[in-house]
Amino acid sequence: MNDTTQENPTMRVISQDAHGGPEVLKLATTARPTPGLGQILVRVHATSVNPVDIMNRTSGAFTGKPPSVLGYDVSGTVEAVGPGVTVHQVGDEVFGMLPFPHGHGSYAEYVIAPARALVRKPERLDHVQAAALPMAGLTAWQALVDTARIGEGSRVLINGAAGGVGHLAIQIAKARGAYVIAVASGANADFVRGLGADEVIDYTTTGITEATGDLDAVLETIGGDYPVQAVQILKPGGILVSTLPPSLAPAVAAATERGVRLAGLFVEADQLGMNELASLVDEGHLTPVVDATFPLEEVAKAHATKPGTGKNVLVVS
Repeated sequence: MNDTTQENPTMRVISQDAHGGPEVLKLATTARPTPGLGQILVRVHATSVNPVDIMNRTSGAFTGKPPSVLGYDVSGTVEAVGPGVTVHQVGDEVFGMLPFPHGHGSYAEYVIAPARALVRKPERLDHVQAAALPMAGLTAWQALVDTARIGEGSRVLINGAAGGVGHLAIQIAKARGAYVIAVASGANADFVRGLGADEVIDYTTTGITEATGDLDAVLETIGGDYPVQAVQILKPGGILVSTLPPSLAPAVAAATERGVRLAGLFVEADQLGMNELASLVDEGHLTPVVDATFPLEEVAKAHATKPGTGKNVLVVS
């Protein structure tokens, strides 16, 4: 069922013709796409700003040469379904992450997505909240649950705990029964405690190596010297999961010596993971935090504004 209200329907997108600062992001008009086999057309109500979007804007790390449309997170309504799609119907409210790294394109009024990349949006979340969850939430889930396999009684340290991935990771770890040590600024200490953190390390005054050792897992999202430090507080057999895989290289020798495992994670679109996140939302265990919202046409401002906690979200329609 395709939109036939216009002979040649169009849509607004945020496009860039060059790599650079936020100013390269421009509002443009292009043809509205039609879903193919196994695809759905989603009317985007909201999308979010992720660090990888900024990386793609400045260097084209995963988008290649411009022109390109950024964005992986989607929350919206199914506008049309392609041949063979049975898991969604027109009118369904859905959310999820477009396939990383080459499925970007959600900074737009409409986007094509693989049908099984998106799932039903939880009723507890509006579209703005839902848009803040997919990429960051899947990153946290795949790091802590699929990779580190944390569970009841696991001792977990989360670096960057007030950020997009970190604030969701705290909630996921607590829902799994873990003991959580959060690393954040003193200004955000109450915020991360409110999410469930059992201990807080103020990184502006205290190093993570001063944390109690014998940790089962560390989720590291900052890079720099942190991976080398994290190895020192993990117990033998423990695991350091980094969302910045290249940052692990300096830690390899020490990890081998101490019997610590290293894992560099790039997030994957995952219907099962999205359903797990949606279930945690439905059960009241997981709520994404939105620091600020911006209309689509103010995307440059959204990219230039670093969130204090949680995520920045673009409101599309």
